[in-house]
Amino acid sequence: MFELTDEQHAIVDMVRSFAAESLAPQAVTRDETKHFPLDVFAAAGALGMGGIYVREDVGGSGLSRRDAVLIFEELAHGDPSIAAYMSIHNMVAWMIDTFGTDDQRRRWVPGLASMESLGSYCLTEPDAGSDAAALRTRADRDGDEYVLNGVKQFVSGAGASSVYIVMARTGDPGSGGISAIVVPAGTPGLSFGANEKKMGWNAQPTRQVILDNVRVPVGNRLGAEGDGFGIAMKGLNGGRINMGACSLGGAQWALNQAVRYLTERSAFGAPLIERQALLFELADMDTELETARTLLWRAADALDRGAPDRVRLCAMAKRVATDAGFSVANRALQLHGGYGYLADYGIEKVVRDLRVHQILEGSNEIMRLIIGRALTEQPAEPKPAPQQAGRS
Repeated sequence: MFELTDEQHAIVDMVRSFAAESLAPQAVTRDETKHFPLDVFAAAGALGMGGIYVREDVGGSGLSRRDAVLIFEELAHGDPSIAAYMSIHNMVAWMIDTFGTDDQRRRWVPGLASMESLGSYCLTEPDAGSDAAALRTRADRDGDEYVLNGVKQFVSGAGASSVYIVMARTGDPGSGGISAIVVPAGTPGLSFGANEKKMGWNAQPTRQVILDNVRVPVGNRLGAEGDGFGIAMKGLNGGRINMGACSLGGAQWALNQAVRYLTERSAFGAPLIERQALLFELADMDTELETARTLLWRAADALDRGAPDRVRLCAMAKRVATDAGFSVANRALQLHGGYGYLADYGIEKVVRDLRVHQILEGSNEIMRLIIGRALTEQPAEPKPAPQQAGRS
């Protein structure tokens, strides 16, 4: 699990070059101007990063979740905001590839895999965040069509995407009454709110998705009626480890910058890197990232294998990696002193970008709830049979 194959080394080298050449140089400028780089996504799609774990017959790369976390960590070295959107886009492509009919796969996935079309995931609502089963957006059946009404909140890529997977209520209250429905851009009644003003992730738009009597064919539904909540949760398992990988990539970049800064900067007659207290701080930061990376790889392996504990491990990895990522990036800023607070150094941008990773794809408090429930729902181990004295 912890040794990369020759193919994985080649993938990492390719993505690292792409991130260094296409993402890193304009990362601060994109943040300041709120620029969503469609040309960069097209270039990433041409390299196979639009459908990383999508099947090859519809243009995907057919890679594993283990490969994916390597890719997203490297992308986040260049720009965590862009890497995080690409994770969401890949989740959309995977959901259609996995749960769609052959016709649905061939209609939508090739464009998503090439990133000529972008995808958005619409689950959260103004009054339904962590309690996703309480969503109110409705999809009422009218003959061979669904009529959708409702508002989705915090949708990455909204307004720029071509494909929206909308979780809507087609049945009774609760998780069993939710269906997943594909709504193409340009459908009458589909509109978007203003681009949100955010702490970070400024290089990707975040808007409300507003559905006002939006009519789509019943054939746009993924799976059966009532399958939507399960589809959404399965998508989030992969999204959680991807977001953990994005946190590690951004934090690793920040740590590398801190090492360089402390090596080059002198104070009180000696390089800062020679101060034992600072060296210990770097050691702790490096250890925290490596610990999180180890757990992340284990969770990705469990997801690839369909292991029984995959949901629990994905929740653990997401929580540990996003907490460690933000903590390390924030400490890297502190080690830069006043320079870390300046936009030109890029550190403060990474801190702002990584902060939201502790909230989205299920907040880290919800990750603790998932882990705790998994622990309490485990069957009790049988007690050993008592042995009689004098018998071996």
